Amino acid sequence: MIRTFLLAIAFILFGSSTGLAAVDYSNDKDYKMLYDAMHHAFNDGDSAKFYPALEALQKYLLDKEDLHGYYTQRCNEIVFQMNRQRIYEAYKLARELSKELREKKVDTEMYMAMNMMGHINRYCGNKEEAKENWREVLKLMEENGYYSSMPSIYMNIVNVALDDSVEEADSLLEVAKIIAVKHCPERVFDIETRRTLSYYYRGDYDKFLKGYEAYKKGVAEGKSSVHGRSIEVYHEALLGHTDEAVKMAREELGDEGMDAITIIYEKAGRWEEAFHALKQQTEASDSIDNVVLTNSMMGIRDEMMIYEAERKTARNQFYMMSAVIILLTLLATALFYITQSRRRHLKELKKAYAQALESDKLKTAFIQNISHEVRTPLNIISGFSQVIADPDLNAGFEERREIAMMTQKNARLITTLIDEMLLISLNDNSEATKKDNTVEVNKLMLHLLQEMKPNISTKTELRYESTLPDDFNFLTNEFQLRIIVNALVDNAIKNTPEGSIILKADKSSDDLLTLVVEDTGCGIPAKEAEHIFERFVKLDTFKEGIGLGLPLCRMLIEKLGGSIRLDTSYTKGARFVVTLPIS
Repeated sequence: MIRTFLLAIAFILFGSSTGLAAVDYSNDKDYKMLYDAMHHAFNDGDSAKFYPALEALQKYLLDKEDLHGYYTQRCNEIVFQMNRQRIYEAYKLARELSKELREKKVDTEMYMAMNMMGHINRYCGNKEEAKENWREVLKLMEENGYYSSMPSIYMNIVNVALDDSVEEADSLLEVAKIIAVKHCPERVFDIETRRTLSYYYRGDYDKFLKGYEAYKKGVAEGKSSVHGRSIEVYHEALLGHTDEAVKMAREELGDEGMDAITIIYEKAGRWEEAFHALKQQTEASDSIDNVVLTNSMMGIRDEMMIYEAERKTARNQFYMMSAVIILLTLLATALFYITQSRRRHLKELKKAYAQALESDKLKTAFIQNISHEVRTPLNIISGFSQVIADPDLNAGFEERREIAMMTQKNARLITTLIDEMLLISLNDNSEATKKDNTVEVNKLMLHLLQEMKPNISTKTELRYESTLPDDFNFLTNEFQLRIIVNALVDNAIKNTPEGSIILKADKSSDDLLTLVVEDTGCGIPAKEAEHIFERFVKLDTFKEGIGLGLPLCRMLIEKLGGSIRLDTSYTKGARFVVTLPIS
């Protein structure tokens, strides 16, 4: 993924006719042979062949007094290290290049070292530092009149800025286009196709389609763009051909396609596939981070061994070497801490993203959910209060009764929401519940169902079936048992607008009480059997509540020494099975 991108950077630098006068090697067979050897070894990542080929090419360029070509190949060496995830070595080479250019006063080529530092910072996630590096590159290019290469640097900044500020990216693209029109018209088409891609990312599909038409027209005229394959993939996705677009991304975009696949699935509303694509992308990124850290640590270890050897031969250098070792150790610790922090952060993001996918929407914060769930019933209560307070209200008994019932219902919703949050908070860290109430099961269950009947639809039947004797009782916590049954029946009522809801009670042979809540509602997919017991999970975002009922049930049941599960063999709706110890 990064190799292709960085390779293009190095060769753009080499091909620019800026700085010192570029030498024409089109008819130079010796140069072509040396260049091809370096080029093939570079693409193959073969260090055994690359360094000798690079050294031979650099010597040839110095003999030709072609400093621009020579320093471009120095950049290729830095890029080669980055392709191998040896960021520490790449950083050292970039610093050495900058120092050499400064000491030799080759100011016209200083932008090369600064450009490499920009890419190293971007690779390490230091976006602001990378943008500052590239702004310095633009300043140096402008001072020396290197306008033909400036658009590519602007594009580097755009790729970073798009994540944070669309307005900044648009402004940079416009500046890049103005410069390209004047100094390098062949790059205008590539800039416009990059702009078209940004329209798709931000969801401005009308502009994306117009840009796509312009792109196709340019292709028909013989133009090409490095962003062409990406545009074709996203256009296919926009037409609704999601699977075809994903296939194209895998075949045409290579490793870079995983990012595109995540975006395609997300915009198509196929959240589960988007989650898996994001997971693969995150795992690949973590793997690269580990390689980078390992390679950097190896580089630091080698440096420490060198300093240790020098310490044995020169006592006067001991303190200096110790200071360097300490600094390198601190650097290694910082790199390790940054990498670990990033991995923890990515894991948290992956978990949050998974929860958002299962909820059918990406929720940005828990407080937004609470605000919505509280605001809606409050607005209804407030509205009916204003209606009742109207002195000109001319309403009959049935209408007033309906207003009262709606007000009570929404007040109950708010009370239930607050109770669930308080109970979750109070029971999170508490120990097992004390069981000090003798409960007559049949009597309690019938009483609870009687309380719930006003809340159900007239098209829904609510009944109780029991194999227990009427005088059957057992020792438990009556308050928590009430909460459990109420929550399960209330959940069934929400998902069963018509049909039946049955509460069943039975005593198994191994001294366990079994309570079953069974409905003929919309049902729950078997794959969600455990997921629904996680906090704030709602399979249907339009249903009332914030997704705390079932998690609260499981928490309370486990504190009573029992268990709860979804019976996935039942397919007419949903069936929850609760088991509680009798003794």
